[in-house]
Amino acid sequence: MALDQEFDLEDLQRKTQVEAKEMSFLDHIDELRKHLFRSMVAVLLFTILAFIYKDILFDQIIFGPKRTDFWTYRALCDLGHLIYSDDRLCITDFGFKITNITMSGQFTAHLFISLLAGLILAFPYMLWEIWRFIKPALHQKEKANTRGVVIYGTLLFLTGILFGYFLLSPISVNFMGAYQVSSEVENYISLDSYLSFVTSLTFGSGLLFELPLAIFFLAKMGIISSALMKKYRSWALIVILVLSAIVTPPDVASQILMTIPLYGLFELGIWIARRVENKREAEMKTS
Repeated sequence: MALDQEFDLEDLQRKTQVEAKEMSFLDHIDELRKHLFRSMVAVLLFTILAFIYKDILFDQIIFGPKRTDFWTYRALCDLGHLIYSDDRLCITDFGFKITNITMSGQFTAHLFISLLAGLILAFPYMLWEIWRFIKPALHQKEKANTRGVVIYGTLLFLTGILFGYFLLSPISVNFMGAYQVSSEVENYISLDSYLSFVTSLTFGSGLLFELPLAIFFLAKMGIISSALMKKYRSWALIVILVLSAIVTPPDVASQILMTIPLYGLFELGIWIARRVENKREAEMKTS
């Protein structure tokens, strides 16, 4: 009888432990749901805000690289005056017009660009929500070592967005829009084509600039090392060239403009990985 009670007690303890684990897992899922919900609300609010300010969003921002008074073109013109003392670097006209070829094209474009603007504006908050979800699972040392990750991630993303918008987009738009195989052909660019062109350059650049942050976490988990990254430098350059070709339009100038900073970020990643390794070695010696 006592033996049966002992077995019953052990079964009860096992069931309690399983239930506790299940509850813990369900609690994590519920917590993740809350973070995702708040992130989606932030994206929705910024999307609505962007949708309301349609004129600023399209006339000033989206079609900015198509205007001759765009900041990049004015800076290029000033540089031409300084170097050559003439207007050879000034952009005076674009060799294309944007057209809408579907009934719902403009409304769909309005929704798409508003959503993309919502994602970009809400990105810092989304990153903060992700960090809030991960943070409780970290040890005190890990929390200290990853302090500022939201700030660095946001700065890298926004730097990439600015790089793509103010450098890649205008140069690519000017080159591809004015390019002609013959004077018999006029460029009439569809609205969808122009929007996907500019947004892929801008948003894609923002995402690719998160490379150092990705390397930091991979180094923290021991998946990559500075020695491994140095060993495969040449392969990394090939991967960067491929990524640049995917994100940028098929002109060499844009691909080079994207490749140079990305490779610089890769080299920065090697330095970051080495710092992570040095800190880990120092902690092992003191422990």
